[in-house]
Amino acid sequence: MFERFTGDARAAVTGAVAEARRADAATVTEEHLLLSLLALGALDPLGVDRAAVTADLAAARRRGGMSRADEEALADLGIDVTEIVSRVEETHGEGALSAPAPRRRTLGSSLRSALGRPEPDSRHVPLTQGSKKALEQSLRIALGRKERHIGTLHLLLALLSRPGTVSEVLTDHGVTYTTAESTLAA
Repeated sequence: MFERFTGDARAAVTGAVAEARRADAATVTEEHLLLSLLALGALDPLGVDRAAVTADLAAARRRGGMSRADEEALADLGIDVTEIVSRVEETHGEGALSAPAPRRRTLGSSLRSALGRPEPDSRHVPLTQGSKKALEQSLRIALGRKERHIGTLHLLLALLSRPGTVSEVLTDHGVTYTTAESTLAA
């Protein structure tokens, strides 16, 4: 499938891996894909404020990655997510719920650490199921539009078509599937 990706779409995927490494994340998430698209300027024609989107993603991460729908469902059960986040942060420090999952240490990394050598930045960072599904969805979208190649538009549309924090944050900033498709496809 990766052979169908345009240069920009490949750059978005490799940029997502770089975003995950920068965040010291164990996996590449849909959020990393969005951050990479933002960094590449793929959303600039839509008038998206990069800093505001990044801040909203960080706020969602601080809530443990919960979407507004998740929060509302818990509120219906009498659970106040804001209160829980506050209590967790009182005990474990600010951003405790947004901390990346610890990476597994390999024998090579343990030896490098013991010898005082820096860890190379070529470590493999796998994609989450959600990221894989978004990439698969981008192929389906391209095929549905009778296009042979997958571009950044297809990646963005795939992120918008999947429920969750990423699509919710984009929608909050006026980026919907319809607006992205009509503005960027022109």
